[in-house]
This record gives sequence, C-alpha cells and structure tokens, in this order.
Amino acid sequence: MSAFDLTALFISLVALGGWVNARTLHLPHAVAMLLVGLAGAACVFLLNAVRPDLGAGVIQAVASVDFAQAVLGYMLAFLLFAGAMQVDLAELRRRRLAVLSLATLGVLASTAVVGLGVWAAARALGVALSLPWALVFGALISPTDPIAVLATVKRGHLSKTLQVMLQGEALFNDGVGIVVFTALLAFAAGSAADPAHALSRVVIEAAGGLMLGAAASLIVIRAMRAVDDFVVEVTLSVALAMGVYAGAQALHLSGPIAVVGAGLLIGDRRTARTSAETEVYLRNFWTLVDEILNALLFFLLGLQILVVPFEVRLIGLSLAAIGLVLAARFLVVIPWGAYLKRQHEQPGAGVVLAWGGLHGALSLALALSIPPGPQRSTLLVVTYAVCAFSVAVQGLTLTPVAAWLRRKTDRR
Repeated sequence: MSAFDLTALFISLVALGGWVNARTLHLPHAVAMLLVGLAGAACVFLLNAVRPDLGAGVIQAVASVDFAQAVLGYMLAFLLFAGAMQVDLAELRRRRLAVLSLATLGVLASTAVVGLGVWAAARALGVALSLPWALVFGALISPTDPIAVLATVKRGHLSKTLQVMLQGEALFNDGVGIVVFTALLAFAAGSAADPAHALSRVVIEAAGGLMLGAAASLIVIRAMRAVDDFVVEVTLSVALAMGVYAGAQALHLSGPIAVVGAGLLIGDRRTARTSAETEVYLRNFWTLVDEILNALLFFLLGLQILVVPFEVRLIGLSLAAIGLVLAARFLVVIPWGAYLKRQHEQPGAGVVLAWGGLHGALSLALALSIPPGPQRSTLLVVTYAVCAFSVAVQGLTLTPVAAWLRRKTDRR
C-alpha cells in the first residue's frame, strides 16, 4: 500500500469509529479512538492466524508508519498550538507558580521516583534493566501528555483553576520532559553527561523557546490586524505554528514550548483582537484540526500494539510501572492538592489533579525513538502498558471521579 492508500484507510476507520461512537457509546474521543485502534489490531491478529500471508502484510504496513516521527515531527506542533489556544491566559498567569512547578520540579521528581522504583521492581522480578535505562523510562513517562489531557479536560466539568493547571502543566512539561529524556538517553547510551550542563540546557531551551514563540506570535498578530481577510489570517496562524516549531528546533530550542507560547497569545482575545468574523473562523479551524488529528493519533496509538514486542515475562513489570507512575503522580501533586483544599476549590482537587495527569502518544513516541538495543523492547512494552491504562482507564473515569467527589462533599 502507498502512503496515500494507508492514510485513506486510517482516516476512513477513524471516521467510521467516530460515527459509531457518536451514535451509540458516547465515549470521550481519545478513549473511543484508542479502542477502535485496539479493535483493528485484534482483527489483524485474527487475520494473521487465518491467513498469515495477508496478516503479515497488514502488520508490515502498520510497522512502516514512523509513529515517533508522526507525533514529534508533524502532529505535535499543530496539536499543541490548537490546545494552547483553548487556555485562559489570564487564569494561567494567576496559576503560573503551580503550573511552572509541576512542569519542572514535578517532572524531575517523578522521573527520579519512577526510575528508581522501576529499577527496583525489575531487579525483584528478574528483568534485566539497568538504573540509567530505568531513569530513561522515568523521564519519558513523567510528562503528562498534552494531547490526552486536553482531550479529556474538555469533558471533565472541572473548575477553571483545575482546568488551567492540568492544561498548562501538560502544555509546558512535555518540552521539559523531552530535554530531560534526551539528556538521560545520552547518559544511558554511554555518552558523558554533565548534570549542571543538562540542567542549563533545560532552562535555555525552555525559556528560549517561549520567548521565540511569543515574539513570533506578536509579529503575526500585528500582521493580522493590518488586514481583514479571514483566509489570510487563518493561513498566517498555520504558518506561525509550523514556523516557530521548525525554527525553534533549528536553533536548538524547545519546539513544543515555542508553539505553546505562540498559541497562548493568538488564542487570547485581549492580545489578538481580531475581527469577530476572523475569530470565528480561526477558532473553528483550529478546533477541527485538533479534533481530527487527536482522533487519528489515538487510533494510531491503539494500532501500535501490532508492533510492540509483548512478552509474558514483562507483565509483572508493566503492572508495577502502572502503580509506580500513579504513586509518583500523587506524590508530586500533594502540595498543590492541599493548597487548593484550603482555598475551597473543587472537592478532591488533589485526587483530580493526580488522576487527570494522563500519559499517551507523546510517551510512546519517545520510547519508539530509543535506538535499537537490548533495553528498547522492555521499555516499549512497559510504556505502552502505562499509556493504554492511562488513556483507557483514567481518561474514561476522570469525569465520574470528579462528580463522585463533588457529591460526596455535598452530602457532608
């Protein structure tokens, strides 16, 4: 199959799955598309058992899709830009301390807790996994996935404070997580790594990316104000999203944070001040981009089960990793959960913050970018297990959990 044929097939399956979900199940789109992908993978496994010649061909076609490049190289810029446009910038400024601490110190603390825990669990279960590679896993799984979080928060009926904290953290911590992951990957692969240098790179890449995105966005906003043509203005926004992502990477800055900074300003009505007609078209366009790419991405995430080398011996480690990732998340958000409780925020704010920290396509893309080696298959299996649990279980139950906590508090 050609790339066009494969894309046409994927889009058709996504459209069909979305229609069936809208007519019957009414699940969150991320969960529904993951299940569609898993169902498609199950059909391929069945086909492979009956007709190995045909099944092998389909598996090979799926394996030919570079999921890591699709996420990190193509989709992430558009999804982060669209997601950032949905965030209330004024509320984000008010909660900047919480967002920045969770996106930086939270990622570092979670990396250490998960890495050390998975290393100890692997030793106890007799799985060969060195400490440096366990820390690599901690780094790739610790950032909350902006795509999964944004898709879920829309349906979560959360307070504005919790929405902004989850959205802001997810949008910013992926840039930090990618830098930490890159540094630890180099160390695990045998390259010398200076902790002070790695920390300085995190600060430089994050701050530089944010300044680049904000500066480029202000220039584009000025250009948009000079015309009143929604086609031109929407095109300028597309050029902005792609340009700052590519430019930041060329300058060795954080592309994800650059595109988030750009999207936050374009999406802020008080900053952009576009015409009413342009604002409608601009938001509708990026909403469609967000929804369609989200659906395709989670469908592909489900299909990746075809190429992940599952082994029975890794079931115990995968279950341990799920528990450790959840435990690390609760430890990280405890201080802010206690603060929000004192401020009489949404009931069970700490639980909602912890349960709403989803992991998804970004973590799997990072795992797939690990060079071939003896540790790669182990990390892939464990990462997929954590991501599938996070999207399917946490994503599906976040709204009921928040509602249950609210009812429980109201009865007191």
